[in-house]
Amino acid sequence: MDADLFVDTPPARARWRERLAAWHPRQWLGTLKARLAAGVLAALLAGMAWAAWQMGQVAERELLTQAQQREQREAQRTAAVIGRRLAELQRALEAVAQRMDPALAGDAAKLEAFLVGQPVLLTAFHYVSVAGVDGRVLISVDERSVRRPQVSIADRPHFQRTLVERRAQISQPLPGRVADEPVVVFTQPVLDARGDVAAVLLGVLRLASRDLLADLAEARDDDHGTIVVVTDDHGTIIAHPQRAMLLRQLADEPRLASTYLQWEAEARPLQRDVGHWRQHGEVVAMAGEAAAGWHVWRAAPRDVLLAPLARGRTQALQQAGGVAALLAVAMVAFFAWQLRPLRHLERRAARLLAGDDDASAGWPEASGEIGRLARTLRHVWAERAQVESFNAQVLGKLGSVMAAAPVGIAFLRAQRFELVSSEFCRLFGRREADLLGQGAGLVFAAHDDYVAFGEQIAAAFSTGAPYTGEWQFLHADGSSFWGRLRSRPVDAADPAAGEIWTLNDVTEQRAEREQLEWSATHDVLTGLANRKAFEARLRRLFAGRPASLPAALVMIDLDHFKPINDRAGHAAGDAMLRAVAGAIGARVRATDLVVRLGGDEFAVLLEHCEHDVALAVAEKLRQAVHGVALPWQGHTLRVGASLGVASLEADTASAEAWLEAADAACYAAKHGGRGAVRAAKQPALRLVVGDS
Repeated sequence: MDADLFVDTPPARARWRERLAAWHPRQWLGTLKARLAAGVLAALLAGMAWAAWQMGQVAERELLTQAQQREQREAQRTAAVIGRRLAELQRALEAVAQRMDPALAGDAAKLEAFLVGQPVLLTAFHYVSVAGVDGRVLISVDERSVRRPQVSIADRPHFQRTLVERRAQISQPLPGRVADEPVVVFTQPVLDARGDVAAVLLGVLRLASRDLLADLAEARDDDHGTIVVVTDDHGTIIAHPQRAMLLRQLADEPRLASTYLQWEAEARPLQRDVGHWRQHGEVVAMAGEAAAGWHVWRAAPRDVLLAPLARGRTQALQQAGGVAALLAVAMVAFFAWQLRPLRHLERRAARLLAGDDDASAGWPEASGEIGRLARTLRHVWAERAQVESFNAQVLGKLGSVMAAAPVGIAFLRAQRFELVSSEFCRLFGRREADLLGQGAGLVFAAHDDYVAFGEQIAAAFSTGAPYTGEWQFLHADGSSFWGRLRSRPVDAADPAAGEIWTLNDVTEQRAEREQLEWSATHDVLTGLANRKAFEARLRRLFAGRPASLPAALVMIDLDHFKPINDRAGHAAGDAMLRAVAGAIGARVRATDLVVRLGGDEFAVLLEHCEHDVALAVAEKLRQAVHGVALPWQGHTLRVGASLGVASLEADTASAEAWLEAADAACYAAKHGGRGAVRAAKQPALRLVVGDS
């Protein structure tokens, strides 16, 4: 400290007053050290706030992504457990059905003794029943009692499918008739020596009281409010923590209602491996079980998932506030101490301006003004390095987000991979090192596809638009998959800057599209070609003459079909139509077109077939239809067929005339006694035929 501060002399008093005046608040706030302290502190706080906000956003996205993945894994695990349980139950029912003598269906006492002697089956199901082919329940046995309920299940779709298809079925959730509560029914046909269904063995699970699904819908202690719901493929609830929700629609569950609407809009896909949504306040995951078409839904509360992050943010803000206060005090003191040489520099400059001082002496030491400026520059550089460190951390987090993205992401320059995400590598079954530096043609299934892709992407980029297309890509194991590829240039003005790809697997979506296209040209009931496909093929053959000759058209009208619909019902009629379609398809070549025109009318288009051969084929078809015997509710249903054959000739006037000639021949067979084959003599007008 200067000694002259303690000497009461006029110069000392003047310097003391000068220093006191400099510490006046108004004077001090206008000083450089105050402005520097305020500016640096504000910049530091802003940088800290921005970095904290960015890190919070990244952490929130990362936390939600991890929660989505966890919920998806849990949903898939639950779906796999359900699948295994269903398979075990089906195997248990099948083993008992194979040991069951078909004759037991007619002997109540022996049937009861047989079922009571199946403790494994009675333990697996709530109760076991046997129904006759007429749908009447003969007996119902559980671990405590034997009943003979006077009920029929002939109208149950799962029972009807078991009779027609002669294989095991699992019902949709439905109200029980033996037990007045929601149930799921497993069926297994009991076949006689001829392979016909003699009886149906049924295993019944009460959804509200058995443990097939109950333990799966209960939340564990570590689920933190997660709800687990199991539905069928129509959205009907099979398992729910609240028993009152059983057999209601998923749309009635508030925590899954929005997701249900999205699922409905996507045509209710059965997704085994992936399927998650974010609805308001929830993270929702779904996985499908393929055997019965059931879906497992998990909804986790978003606020519960983010609660640790919110607590961390609060603590961080509190700590940041304390640190900021300490930094403010320390920084003001630091600048006050470090900027002391400025006052000396000011007086030194004033003396220099007055010209009464030696310019070579009196300058602050290197630790003074010049040193302070150097240290300030170094301090600013340190602050910049700190900000860059924060930026590097944020970029690292963003890289983690890219790695966790559900679509494949790649950066290419000169059509070579320079950066690929983990999902992109997974899609191709390759390591990152196997892709980096490789040409883009490596991942295409065919070289011609890659060439065509290059032309299309160049055309899109030339118009300034991004490119989107679907291509077949090659997996590392040699298999292929369909992917939707989106590509956008990094800089539209600089092609050398490269492009960014995003890729996702659309194999399942393409299969669904192809199924829709198939449905447009096929009959839904029988699976045969429909009238639209038939007329298109008919005109193609007619237009292709003479190269398309010889060809023949067989028209088929079923005999005695209407009484089946009238007496046995439309379900029996539909079953008969499917059986007839199968019999016809089994008697023709794979290249021949079998068509259901509507109602009980069928047609067969025989290409490269002589007239005599066509007549022989028609006779085989008549015999095949006549041989169809459909067991239905204790009766055997049969139909016959009247067939007309017309061959395509070089002088046939039109495709319509060819069709009319075959129709007229069929009409002649129908009204000439039925059950016959007639050949067309000449083109004729179509006649109106009464009900079969």
